[in-house]
Amino acid sequence: MTNDTKQKVREFYDDIGWQQEEGGLYQNARYDDLRSVVKEYVHDTRLRVNRGLVPTGRFLLDAGSGPVQYDEYLTYSQGYDKRVCFDISIQALREARKRIGDHGLFVVGDIANLPFKQDVFDGIVSMHTIHHLPANEHKRAYLELFRVLGKGRTAAIVNGWTSPALVGWLDKLIIFSHRARRLLRGKPMRAQPHDKKATFVKKTNARWLRREIGKEIPFEIMAWRSASTLTMRTLIHENLGGRAILRWLYRMEEKYPKFFGENGQYPLIVVRKW
Repeated sequence: MTNDTKQKVREFYDDIGWQQEEGGLYQNARYDDLRSVVKEYVHDTRLRVNRGLVPTGRFLLDAGSGPVQYDEYLTYSQGYDKRVCFDISIQALREARKRIGDHGLFVVGDIANLPFKQDVFDGIVSMHTIHHLPANEHKRAYLELFRVLGKGRTAAIVNGWTSPALVGWLDKLIIFSHRARRLLRGKPMRAQPHDKKATFVKKTNARWLRREIGKEIPFEIMAWRSASTLTMRTLIHENLGGRAILRWLYRMEEKYPKFFGENGQYPLIVVRKW
């Protein structure tokens, strides 16, 4: 089952996810919100990853690099000699090479079985990658990242929570409202079909993280982005004060990073190795 899951993830990103569509965007960008009304909030949250990294060093591991698709992602390795792009998808690495050229080193592999020596990286970043593993390999991936992280250094890891308190109920309300509107218009209420172009995702939560790795790895949970893509697309609009709402949300995340990190949609997990 494990190998079959990984093979499907690899095939998805090789054949679909990291293929460019009309407009120069990757297919995988459809799972993000790229509208102008959310641009400032999305930009600022992406840059938060830098706070979880030591700013300079020799090698930065980008574990699950994809094509390094957004400009903000480039900033993570600005102070490093080399960015080691590591991904299960060869197509991701082809695209990453186009983006960062000689600044990068490119390695195909499995994040739960890193082919690197202990303590070799001065920094690690991993964006939306561990949740593509089978559930029984999540802990192993965290332990592997910790193993290859250098002493006195940090790793910044972003993944989504499953049913976070702040947005889980809201997403369900949004889905229910869509179905209710269909009923009022005389249309049958049908469950929305799964995107046939999506791939395997298995998310965890803060309780799981503390229970499974808290005794073995020192980490801090901070806010990366509280609002899910579904929430932003449904509730954040230019003519309804969307920019102001997101600026307020960003300020709250800055003021209460632990609360929003544990209860929002996407945490920034900062691992330190002493």
